[in-house]
Amino acid sequence: QLQLLESGGGSVQAGGSLRLSCAVSGYIHAKYCMGWFRQTPGKQREGVAAIYTGTGGTYYADSVKERFTISKDNAKNTLNLQMNSLKPEDSAMYYCAAEGGPCRGNWYSVTDIYPYWGQGTQVTVSS
Repeated sequence: QLQLLESGGGSVQAGGSLRLSCAVSGYIHAKYCMGWFRQTPGKQREGVAAIYTGTGGTYYADSVKERFTISKDNAKNTLNLQMNSLKPEDSAMYYCAAEGGPCRGNWYSVTDIYPYWGQGTQVTVSS
């Protein structure tokens, strides 16, 4: 069992940066695929970035490559998402999620495979 709690959302102008954090508690000693997802009203939740804690391997959606960086701070038990060069289309509710084992090929699209979710944090980017 894992408990996830996001923080760090807010409002920023286009071109700015935000850093999201997800505090992880529970059975943290296992290896997980942990990811950040986002959702806007009326749209499906989509994967943004993921990391497999067993190897540190990272995965990114094409829309955020070179702008976002996912990382895991093992000392603080947090999953982080550094977001740079933000665009208005990045505005969404951001969620962290986890499932046991390596990240699958469809990590970004099949949200049902993640049993653990945080409650979300809002990111708003103004033009």
